[in-house]
Amino acid sequence: MGTTWSVRWVDAPRTDLSGCRNAIEAELDAVVAEMSTWEPASDLSRFNAAPAGTWCSLPAACFDVLAAGLDIAARSAGAFDPAAGELVDLWGFGARRRHDEAGFHPPSSQEVQAALAHGGWRALDVDAAARRVRQPGGLRLDFSGIAKGHAVDRLALRLDALGFHDHLVEVGGELRGSGMKPDGQPWWIELQRPPAGPLDEAAQTLVALHGLSVATSGDYHRHYVWNGERHSHTIDPRLGQPVTNGVVSVSVLHAEAMHADAWATALTVLGADEALRMADREELAVLLVARGPDGRLREHPSAALEALAA
Repeated sequence: MGTTWSVRWVDAPRTDLSGCRNAIEAELDAVVAEMSTWEPASDLSRFNAAPAGTWCSLPAACFDVLAAGLDIAARSAGAFDPAAGELVDLWGFGARRRHDEAGFHPPSSQEVQAALAHGGWRALDVDAAARRVRQPGGLRLDFSGIAKGHAVDRLALRLDALGFHDHLVEVGGELRGSGMKPDGQPWWIELQRPPAGPLDEAAQTLVALHGLSVATSGDYHRHYVWNGERHSHTIDPRLGQPVTNGVVSVSVLHAEAMHADAWATALTVLGADEALRMADREELAVLLVARGPDGRLREHPSAALEALAA
């Protein structure tokens, strides 16, 4: 998945550490085998390469992630789209086309319009009972905005099954905490902040991950500059363009990391004002950082986050 992972848990006597690590890595390997666009043999890659009109069966977990992504796509009016893989590739952030490779150039408006015409979540036909999806032709699924969160949830459930109910799981910066540390404290974490730029509110934002997950989407994570123009890895799937709305980062708290992950991307795409309205409608605990007209970075908590801090 091109990222790192870490797991911390409160140990028990005579724990088989090697067995625990093997179980964790087996879960992560399963996510890659099902949902990686970098592995040609993955279930997602198999769907992306299927001829038009083909119905493809998906493993249960992979289908569940797709279903969650489609639900958030509908709730966010397409600000999150698990079927925007062609746009991700065109802008140089996918497996097929990289912005750091020789000969790369950003897509033309014609290429973007073509991707919008045959892609997108609304073009999918889904047979939920059989867990299968129809390839309309040229559509590419991409779970980069939700699969890390799913991996976090998957590891947390596996740890619970192994009897480790006090743990902190992290995959690529997305976290989920359960239970307590040995000193009786919850798993305290600081919400991610942009690495540079003054914030009006200088205080740290600490959150206790006690049965909670957190995911952060930020335009500072991955980007490139082309002819003096900065292109973020977060693509607005409605327009087919990298976001340029002044949102620098969005952190979302949720019971499930998968939902926190996808909502963080969707709210980044929506822009500060619409994102906060959406957060209130969905009762999401969100900390949004946006750049104001004066260039300063300001934090905007949602009503649900303020209620948690009260």
